[in-house]
Amino acid sequence: MNPEIQQKIEQLVNDNKVLVFMKGSKLMPQCGFSNNVVQILNTLGVPYETVDILQDYEIRQGIKEYSNWPTIPQVYINGEFVGGSDILIELYQSGELQQIVEVALAS
Repeated sequence: MNPEIQQKIEQLVNDNKVLVFMKGSKLMPQCGFSNNVVQILNTLGVPYETVDILQDYEIRQGIKEYSNWPTIPQVYINGEFVGGSDILIELYQSGELQQIVEVALAS
């Protein structure tokens, strides 16, 4: 991966407590999996930011290398990769996601 892209991704991940790399935006998700993540985070009522990977091919490819995870969306909380849509659904249903987010926002 291009070092500039890696640095840009690291900056985004570190600057935002809750960040989603997704297709589209939180106002207009462009795929069902991204929409699932947006709906979960909206339900929790937590502040979060999104990066539309459709707008930047280098970030779209780079984020997959950065996380070593092949699919989008990708959710980062407190600088840590949490997972994609399926993992977020599981964490939400178990109540763990709420705890993870509360700890992140309190730090």
